[in-house]
Amino acid sequence: MIDVTPCSYSVSVSRSKLGRTTVTPGEPAAIYCRISHARDEDQTGVDRQERICRDIAERLQLRVEPAHVYVDNNRSAWQRNRKRPGWEEMLKAMREGDIRHVIVYHPDRLMRQPKDLEELLSIADDKRILLHGEANRRDLSDPDDRFILRIEVAHACRSSDDTSRRLKDALKDKAREGKPHVGNRPYGYTSDGRAIIEEEAEIVREVFRRYLDGESPRHIAQDLTARSVLTSKGKTWQPENVRHLLSSNFVAGVRIHQGEEVGIGAWPAIIDRGQWDEVQRLREYRAERSRDEQKRPTRYYLLRGVATCACGVRMAGTNSRYAYYRCTRADETGKQKCNRSVSAGPLEDFVRDVAIKVLTRLDTSGYEPAATTRPAADVLADEKDSAKLEELKELWLNDDDFTTADFQSMRAPILKPMKERQRRTVRRPVAVLEGIAGPDAEGNWGRLEKAEDYARMNATIDSCSPP
Repeated sequence: MIDVTPCSYSVSVSRSKLGRTTVTPGEPAAIYCRISHARDEDQTGVDRQERICRDIAERLQLRVEPAHVYVDNNRSAWQRNRKRPGWEEMLKAMREGDIRHVIVYHPDRLMRQPKDLEELLSIADDKRILLHGEANRRDLSDPDDRFILRIEVAHACRSSDDTSRRLKDALKDKAREGKPHVGNRPYGYTSDGRAIIEEEAEIVREVFRRYLDGESPRHIAQDLTARSVLTSKGKTWQPENVRHLLSSNFVAGVRIHQGEEVGIGAWPAIIDRGQWDEVQRLREYRAERSRDEQKRPTRYYLLRGVATCACGVRMAGTNSRYAYYRCTRADETGKQKCNRSVSAGPLEDFVRDVAIKVLTRLDTSGYEPAATTRPAADVLADEKDSAKLEELKELWLNDDDFTTADFQSMRAPILKPMKERQRRTVRRPVAVLEGIAGPDAEGNWGRLEKAEDYARMNATIDSCSPP
């Protein structure tokens, strides 16, 4: 018997119905915990959720492996395009038959969108999955339980839609009233954005003045770092921090909502509006000039991806009048900065002569094509790191307070192990050397130069380089 109360969408199911599906002690189960960054009706933390779920598993005598505890902390289940790595991994385990029971604190922790429920039900059609909560149990293959879950998820979706609408309306009203919308503490202001910190305000005025006098963000950042001036997050200044400050409408007391100016902010301005407008026009002019310069043809740097600085990082070719390789840390400030550079022409000539000598003595006739199979653990690790990068990119695109410098600093420690794993599986492709290596290597190389096949020459040099 099913009793649905219209006013609250609460559902009660008779004990006889729930007893139709038995639970065998020792069966594999998964625990799923999630908490959104938004203020849902229930903000029970993931640690407490897991504790409650483990109590349920112990009561039902279900077996939960450490790999089958899935957590999506600070992840919304309502946002349609939001990635949930834990959710995706759990669905994969269900498809492979690794788990038969799913334990959650409440079904709305698992899903708040009908499409998520339907995806879960499509898997349960073959696997007969049981869903356990703090108060009850649902058999995902039972039509009655599926009906109940659809009602609960529809209610959760409606609740999230209402919360989103109220939040958007409140933000719009706040913007019209000129009240500040503050994420990270704006440089020059207190954490609530309503009062000026005069010591930092002087730095803000200095940055705007120096930029209008013709100094570049990189030079300004280097000077601030040399003077031990820190950002609002206590970090050294980078060129991107300076650019972010120059584009900040907050320091000019301009209230922006959804990309449009809505009025004057109800907080004190550090920069005069006229000066701020002048800086924006200058930044736009410099950006257009930079784009025009980038359109001109550039030389192919033969050692791209190969040339390495003495400090251990790659060197990159420059798009300037003079061709040279420069350390990729040249734009950084502080201890990480490296100003090493080398003229491209002489370096490439030297590497060319060395490569030809190596190729002349190299015999590839007995080599088999290299295997490219990667360990399963590396593939899985790359997939997880790729998901992290997507999450980081989404945060960078949607959060105005999340600067490019923040994005790059958080991206680097994720990319490093990915590159290390890929480097371990690289095999020198014998096919690249075919038709080049051997006694006639110099003549073969000359034909590549005549054909301007720079990509082939670059790949050949890379294959001859030590790992």
